Order: sequence, then structure tokens, then C-alpha cells
Amino acid sequence: MEILVLGAVVLFIIIATVKFKMHPIFSLTLAAVISGFLLGLSPPQIMETIGEGFGKTLSGIGLVIAFGTVIGIYLEKTGATQVLANSILGLIGLKRSPLAINLAGYVISIPVFCDSGFIILSSLNKAISKRTGIPVLVFAIALATGLYAAHVFVPPTPGPLAAAAILEADLGLVLVLGLLVSLPVSLTGYFWAMFIGRSLKEEDTAGKTEAKKEMPSTVKPLQAFLPLLVPIILIALKSVANYPSYPLGKGWVFGMLDFLGSPVIALLIGVFFAFSLGKKTPAKERGEWVSEAFRQAGAIVLITGAGGAFGAILRTVDIASIINLESSTGVGGLLIAFAIAAVLKTAQGSSTVAIITTSAIIAPLLETFELLSLTDKALAVLAVGAGAMTVSHINDSYFWVVSQFSNINVKTALRGHTVGTLLQGITGILMVLLLYLIL
Repeated sequence: MEILVLGAVVLFIIIATVKFKMHPIFSLTLAAVISGFLLGLSPPQIMETIGEGFGKTLSGIGLVIAFGTVIGIYLEKTGATQVLANSILGLIGLKRSPLAINLAGYVISIPVFCDSGFIILSSLNKAISKRTGIPVLVFAIALATGLYAAHVFVPPTPGPLAAAAILEADLGLVLVLGLLVSLPVSLTGYFWAMFIGRSLKEEDTAGKTEAKKEMPSTVKPLQAFLPLLVPIILIALKSVANYPSYPLGKGWVFGMLDFLGSPVIALLIGVFFAFSLGKKTPAKERGEWVSEAFRQAGAIVLITGAGGAFGAILRTVDIASIINLESSTGVGGLLIAFAIAAVLKTAQGSSTVAIITTSAIIAPLLETFELLSLTDKALAVLAVGAGAMTVSHINDSYFWVVSQFSNINVKTALRGHTVGTLLQGITGILMVLLLYLIL
């Protein structure tokens, strides 16, 4: 009965999201309520469990999501994303410009949504293509896959943040291991772009959506990198300082890094570095940027909380013993997490919804999977992320952004972008399994 309930509510989430276009906040909350009744909980128990799950999930990451979104908006609005891309291009060189575009997308997607990043940098693709003679579709696929890599693995991107909260994983460890996993995933996209991009054909640009024109920016390269790098470094240092062997001791250095590296404080520091990017912009306009960021963050926070509520309901049942997953430990558990996320991603299109829903499903199973250490939980987050990028196709808004701003038809986009995300997802889970075996 419990298995039928779990299957039914997952199917409900997919149908409600895809067919009836219901917002994930409503579909996840309804799934939690329906699950509660079908699993035999009383109405007061359902409401208490939903409230606790919602609050517990958001207690650690609500402000982190909000601050991360503000940093992303400032990078986008001030032209700092273009500065970042041009800096990486200058560092790597014009001869290896597809690699530079791939890595630029990878870096920019940590705080900026991949859809926005692709739109902003599309004009750069075309300009470099004209200068180098390399087909523009090589750059399009390299950029799309680079943006996509960080989107599902590296905090403060909302998906991994939400998964870390639901699975109670250490955010610093998720960040460090996420960087290790996502860089090879990004490079997989680059190699695929170099392989397939030259054989694809661009359509006639007449009537197609135009990319945003590159606007001159007064932001200096160091200024552009600081809002992104400072929080990442601080969070990573906190994780190092809190390692069980305490390599930095427990003195004042430990205390300082423990405080400054807490995600809320680290991202708040990043916000103030981001504010410096817009100091020449009128205060009223900057206020509108912050309001826009909080509108974006609000929806993500609520979806994350709804996912936490759904997970709290599922935790009331011993799903592991019912499904008989005793043999699915370690590698098997990570593969199950990957497979569930891949099915949900492919079925309904949103990576973030796939990550949150899968995390809610597997959270009660971590003990059965023997994934209880901080490292194991972080790898479980990344296994879910790898599944949630497998694959991007016609029900994913990002698929259409890539195809429309690259002037390619659906068939070409499926060959170039979709197959690329499949290869990236496979690379991602292989990297996660490798780290599990090593660590």
C-alpha cells in the first residue's frame, strides 16, 4: 500500500506540473497532504508534520537563497557577467575560445540562473565565432553545457542548496565536492561541443529571437569575481576548519572561519561585494534589482519548503523496509538517487523540482543506503544533481532558450544540447561513484 501511495503521489506531481501547469509549490504541498491521508495520519498530525518539515528545511537556507539571488542579479544587471566571460576568454586565449566560453558559463552559472546566463552571453558567442571562423553552434553547445554543469552541483545555486537542507548535508562539503564533480561534467560538454558542433547547421536567423547586445561595463575583472569567489572560499574554509581532525586547531582562527564561513554570513559578505558593482547606478534602480531578486528567491524558497514538507510526511513511514532495499547500500543507494532524479527530470522538465522531490523521497532511505557520514550525504546530494540534469529536452524551458537563441530547430537542439546533457549526467554520476570509492 505504501509503495502504491509513493508511486501515485510522484505521478500526481508529474501530471499536475506538466499537463495542468500547476506551480510546483501547490503540487508538492498537495502531494504532502494526500500522502499524509493515504498513509493513515490524522489531520492534526499532517499539519504538524508539514509545518515542521517546511520550517526545518528553510531554517538554514532561506536567507542563503535570497542572498545568492541578489548576487546573481547584480552580476547580471551591471554587466559583470560579460566581464567575467571576457576575463576567462583573455586568460585562455582566442584559439581555445570554445573552452573559454564553456568555463565562463560554468563560473557564471554558480550565482546566475543558466537561462539568463545563456541569453546574456549569446551575443558573445556570435562575435567570437566571426573572429575565429569556428561555427557558432560549437560555442552555443559549449556555453549551454558549461552553464548547466554548475546549475545542479554547486551552491548557492538553489537546487543543491535545497537538497543539502533536505538531506541534512554539510553545505561546505557539498560545495567542495560539487566543484570536483562539476568541472569534469562541464568539460564533457566542451568535448561534446567540439565533436558534434561542427556537423550541426544553424537555421536562417530571420524572425528568430535576438540575444541581448553586449553593453559596455565599467566593472573591473577583480570586482566581478569577488562577489562569487569570496563566499565560496569562506564556506570551503569553514568546511576545512570543521574537519574531524581540526587541522586549524580550535583557537581564534577556527572561531573566525567557523563564523565567516557559515553560509548566511558568507553570502551576506558576497552581497556587499556585489553592491560595489552598482555604485554608479541610481539608488532607485538598485532597489528595483533587489526587489526583483527577492521575487525570484521567494518562489524558490517556497518550492524548497514544500519539498521539505513532502519529505517530512514520507519520513513517517519506513519505506526502506517496505521496498526491501537492504542490499542497496553505498553505490546502489547513490544509483537509486540518480535514477529517481533522472526519471523526474525527464518527465517534468525542471531540474530544481526533480532535485527537491528526489531529495524528499530518499531522505528517509539514507540510513538503509548506509549514507550517513557527512561525505556520504554530500555525495547523495550530488548523485541527485547528476540525475536532475539527465536530460534537458522539449519540456525544459532551458532547452528552448538554447535552441531559440542559437537559431537551431528542435531536431538539431536534440542532437546537440539534449545528447550533451545525457553525457554530462552520466559523467556526473560516474564522478560521484568514484569519489565515494576513494573517500
